[in-house]
Amino acid sequence: MKITLSIGGKEYHADTNLPLDISIALQSGVENPNAWYIPPPVIEAEYNEEEEWVGSVAEGGPVNFNHISFNPHAHGTHTECVGHITSKKNNILHSLTTSHFIAELISVAPIKVGEDRQINKEQLEEYADELEGKDAIIIRTVPNSNIKKTQQYNHTNWPYLTEEAAAYIASLDIKHLLIDLPSVDKERDNGKLLAHKAFWKFPKNTRKQATITELIYAPDQIIDGTYLLNLQIAPFVNDASPSRPVLYALNNK
Repeated sequence: MKITLSIGGKEYHADTNLPLDISIALQSGVENPNAWYIPPPVIEAEYNEEEEWVGSVAEGGPVNFNHISFNPHAHGTHTECVGHITSKKNNILHSLTTSHFIAELISVAPIKVGEDRQINKEQLEEYADELEGKDAIIIRTVPNSNIKKTQQYNHTNWPYLTEEAAAYIASLDIKHLLIDLPSVDKERDNGKLLAHKAFWKFPKNTRKQATITELIYAPDQIIDGTYLLNLQIAPFVNDASPSRPVLYALNNK
């Protein structure tokens, strides 16, 4: 199916038969990316001793009936709402009420600052023209490789957005921030969560419909530029949910 969109008075076309999936699939075990110092996800057959059945066809059961144990924040691509940092239980299902957005994919090399690697406001300002009028920003950190799909992030002091960088994104009225890191904030920041709070403008002018998607992976074959973003979540009543962001190339031919 091919669709036509009107963006800023110009007509664009997208082919829904050519999706560009930038999510990391959740799988059982250590081949899954992991952060926040918890065990890897587990997907295993359910055993019911009382009824004497097993949820595995390979083990003699009638169907495969797996139990899945994971944490959306630690184990793969996930989308979160401001409920991630509030005492009130805001949930992602009520925050993300639409799923199609115009997004700008940019590649940024974090800058070394002491022992840290940061993405700062000045780097993002270089893309001011490209980001104008966009619903979403997708930040791909450089260097980039498929190691990100299995990276064990614990105790790595991953790169992060400065508070000023996150505030700048919010100032552009960009409602959806996607990044290929476990968090937009520093791994160990003593609970300050400066980038989260700046992006959501929390607590004074909280943007309840804004979302942050972390642990994406955009391979180099997907070039920087403007895309139609389809951001889908599992319908969890929770601050975060596993998600599947999919891009579609736009052209005006």
